[in-house]
This record gives sequence, structure tokens and C-alpha cells, in this order.
Amino acid sequence: MLLASKNPVFVQEAEGIAPHGDGDPSCAKLKREVDFSLYLVTGRHLLPYGKSYLVSLEEALRGGVTIVQVREKSTDTAEFLGIAKDTIALCSRYNVPVLINDRIDIALASGAAGVHLGQTDMPLAIARQLLPPSAIIGVSCNTPEHARKAIEGGADYVGLGAVYATSTKDVSAPGRVCGIAGARAMLGVLEGTSVKAVAIGGIKSTNLLRTLHSCTSPTGYALDGVAVVSEIVASIEPGAAAQRLAQTFRAWTAAASRGPTGFLATPERKAQYTREGIAAAAAALVDTVRRVRPLVHQITNNVVKTQSANVTLALGGSPIMAEAEAEQADLARMPGRHANQNGKPVVFDPVGVGATAFRRASAAKLLDAWQPTVIKGNAAEIGALADSNEVKAQGVDSLSGFKNAPEVVRSLARIHRCIVLLSGQTDYLSDGSTVVRLSNGHELLGQITGAGCVLGTAVATFCGAASMVASDPSEGVLVKGDMLLATATGTLALTIAAQQAASREDVRGPGTFLPALIDEVAMLSPEMILRMAKIEVETE
Repeated sequence: MLLASKNPVFVQEAEGIAPHGDGDPSCAKLKREVDFSLYLVTGRHLLPYGKSYLVSLEEALRGGVTIVQVREKSTDTAEFLGIAKDTIALCSRYNVPVLINDRIDIALASGAAGVHLGQTDMPLAIARQLLPPSAIIGVSCNTPEHARKAIEGGADYVGLGAVYATSTKDVSAPGRVCGIAGARAMLGVLEGTSVKAVAIGGIKSTNLLRTLHSCTSPTGYALDGVAVVSEIVASIEPGAAAQRLAQTFRAWTAAASRGPTGFLATPERKAQYTREGIAAAAAALVDTVRRVRPLVHQITNNVVKTQSANVTLALGGSPIMAEAEAEQADLARMPGRHANQNGKPVVFDPVGVGATAFRRASAAKLLDAWQPTVIKGNAAEIGALADSNEVKAQGVDSLSGFKNAPEVVRSLARIHRCIVLLSGQTDYLSDGSTVVRLSNGHELLGQITGAGCVLGTAVATFCGAASMVASDPSEGVLVKGDMLLATATGTLALTIAAQQAASREDVRGPGTFLPALIDEVAMLSPEMILRMAKIEVETE
């Protein structure tokens, strides 16, 4: 029986490639599947003072580089050929394939394993005719249409990007930075094919895990590797830099986070997702918050800062309202990309996102800059993020709801690879697989300013506590702890407290409801969660 591999194989010879594989059959050829996980693109101009090209390269190979592309945009042909041959001789000792950027003549003359082509380089079809059948050919792609053409042309892999802005290549022209959303769209085109995908552009050890997590299609089609330039080449310790990147990629590959739907839930966690299991976990987490007192960094509007801080304190957390950019990195060890780097949960509440074009553009920019753990919004806000016109809005308020709310939150969670919480008379939350329906609350919540923001505060407080006490062994997830349960707990805490507050004799309307709500949040007990929680669970 013959088995056809979906992975490209490479044939690389230090002394040259036989055109179209017709060389001496006695020649020993290196042939195996290609590991794209840590793809090094060379750039000799980035080498630190005193570090030679081949010394740096060998250190990187020892650190875990799995494939190398030689990129020499300003070097004459003779020098380029010499560099290519030296690179191949070294990489062959480590069983690592070498590709040549753009220059098919250099690839043929040097015996490289293949070439990488840009959108303005040699057409893929002609390159395939000129190179041996065994040659690996990759293509840079910036749009879904580029990816479709690469598939049709028979590319072995595609380079998706630039994912982030980078100084190693000119990406200043509009559209050259595709972002996370662009890479995700191209992965959707590649799904179901044998074409491999490598992300490139601004990728470093500090954003690698976020990139791997976020650059995944809604059905789980993920990256096969990442291409790195300056993080390794410009380092005085390229071996250590490569090792950090390789370890992160391996950890991510091994983690449950790479799966198509339960990207934050292991099978053991999902078994807890029953009415009784969620209620019990939520009750326990109420006490956990008061024990560990999570620090909750809140960047919110001036209207609700006082309410949000008071609710955080009432739950047992510790609030901080800091907006200066210079403070964010320190607080991230706690928003945004700094939190991603340090494994902290991020709750994104895009208030009134559909109200103006500016808000929509700002939300898209933020979602490309960092990965949220939870997206929380009312029907109008969730509808805007889902590009749905089903829900009517007035300013920051929602005037209607969805016909199929469970499917909306499940779908948006898969797209953004996070928990999605849809707030309303009934609250719906999903991790992309399980949908939890919560039916507590009171109409007075909708009559006070900032109830939605306060809900986001409650969710963030419980997510923080769940992350602090998590015992997850994997380093391949952005945030440890069960964020679906934490989001459910934050929602239950506020809505059950609202029911208690509304039933008090001293509450006569919204003005007396708000202080009573804060009191009831502070008096919330695990027993109240167990007794009052109205939970329904829908699984696929």
C-alpha cells in the first residue's frame, strides 16, 4: 500500500539540484516531510555587531529553527549564490531545508529545496515549470484572493501577512498589513486543502502565543508555522531566541486551545457544563474572589467609573482605573497586548460599537491589536460585531433582540476565539461550542446608567480570580482557568443581586435601586447562587 503525504517533501543537495529530478540516482538526496513551525527568514543587515552570519544561523538551528529562507534583496548574483551554498551546506547538517527568496536561478544553481515568491515575483506556474517536481514553492499572500490563486497554482505553502507592522520589510502601503482578521480570512480559504500556512510580519516571542491562538479559522484550521526575522537574526543570542519561539509553538500545538470549538475548555471542563455543575462552580468562585482579591484594571468611561469600582469592591476584588499608556505594561504583570503577554484575562465591552463608523473602526483596530478573553455586549453591540442588521439600536442601547441568540453567540465566539456574552432580559454566553442561558435579573437593571459596564466589571473580577487559582499545566493557552464558568459567575452574581435588591422595601425605583444593588452584591453568598441561579445549557 502506498500512502500519499499531504505535507510537502524536500530534496536538497549541497552541490546543486538535478533539473526536474533527472540527476544521478546514486546521489544521496535528503527527502522528508517539511516542518514549517519555526521558519527563519535571513537578513544579514540585521546581525548584531561582531556576530557573523553563519555563526548566528547555526545557533538558531540548534535552537529549533525548522526551515530557512535566504533573502538577499540587494546582493549581486555571485555573492548571493555563495551565501546560498554556504547556508545549504550548514543547514543540511541539521536536516533543515533551505528556500531562496524570489531567485529561481539561485535556487537551481545552489541546490536549494525550493523558492519563496512574492506577488510581483516570477509567476507560480512558470516557477513550477522551471523547478524540479520535488521543489517546495511558497507564495506571499495578503488577501483571500491571493490565497485562492496560490491554491490553484499548486503552491506548497503560503506566507500570510504582514500580520503586524514590521521594520524588516516595507509594509507602509495601504492594505500591506492584513492583521489578525486578514490572516484568519485567508486560513478560511485554505481550509480543506493540503496547502500549509505560515504567518509572517512582526511576529515575536511576546506576541507568538496570541498570534497562534487568534490566527485560526472558525472551524479550527490553524497555522502550520510562523516566519521570524529580527527576533532571531538581530539577537545576540539567536539560539535562545529560537528556542523560546519553538517551545511556545510546541506548547500551543499540544494544548487543547488548538481544537476547533472548545478552545478554552478541556473535555474535563466541558463535562461540568450542566445546570448543577455551573451553579456549584459559580458558588465556589464567589468565595474565591473574596479570598484572592483580584486586581481589576478598568479602562472605562467617566459616567460609570464610580459604579464599576464599587461593584468590584463589593464582590471582593480590588479596582484600579488607570488610563495613561505609560502605565499599561506595569499594570499588565497586568490591558490589551500587555495582558496577552502576561496571561491575564481581558474583557472587551464595545459600548455602542454600532452607533458610529468611528466606534466600529476603533473596535476592529483593538481586536486586531490584542486577543480578548471575553467579548460582552448587548444585542445591538453583538450584532454590530457580527455584521448583522437584525437588531435595531438607539445610541448605546439595544431596541430589539435576535431570533436565534444561541447561534449568534456561538458563531461569534468561534470567529473571535473567545467567550461571547450577550446581555439582555435573558443572558447568553458561549465558548464556541457550549451555550449557557441565564435567566436571572430584574428590569430595574435596564433603568440605571452603566448596568452593562457594571456587568463587564463583574465578569472581569471573576475571570481574574479563576485565572489566579487555575492549576492548568499547559503553557500553550493565553489564559489559564475556565473563563466560560467565570463569565457565567459574574453574570449570575450581578443578576441575582439585582433580584434581591429589587425585592427590598426600601427600593422604590432606579434611584434607590443602585445603592441597594451594591449592598446586595456585597452580601451575595454561595448558597444564594445555588438556590436562585436559573441556568440552561445547550451543547452541540
